[in-house]
Amino acid sequence: MKQLNLPEYSFKISGKEGEELILDTIRRKWVRLTPEEWVRQNFIRYLIDRGKYPPGLLGIEKLFRQNKLKRRTDILVHNRAGEPVMIVECKSPDIVLDDNLEVFDQIVRYNLEYGVPFIVLTNGLNHYAFRAEPGKNYKYLNYIPLYEDLLI
Repeated sequence: MKQLNLPEYSFKISGKEGEELILDTIRRKWVRLTPEEWVRQNFIRYLIDRGKYPPGLLGIEKLFRQNKLKRRTDILVHNRAGEPVMIVECKSPDIVLDDNLEVFDQIVRYNLEYGVPFIVLTNGLNHYAFRAEPGKNYKYLNYIPLYEDLLI
């Protein structure tokens, strides 16, 4: 898998090349190792290790319905009361995020469901965080918030 712009972590990976599985310790199951999953697993570890996010408050690939369509959030972060406070959308490192309005629009549409104050886009190489502002505007943050920053 591609080297990411995140600290290096070790993972349990099994299977032959092209059919590898990676152990998702949050969902407690083996999942297919795709480029997007590689980003998701690395970013989960980053949130836990560097951002001090409690693993039990992370929801991975949470299903919801929007306009009768099934959608999934990559990472949904909750506060200690169980309310969602941040959505993270993970993309393959091959997907360019700079000026990619389609990806930004996707996470904003997802946020219509949850109304969280923070959203993050990552492809493992570039990471973009935003805080929701009144009037459906988003303010760019030049950092990924620590878990404690989400609770204020």
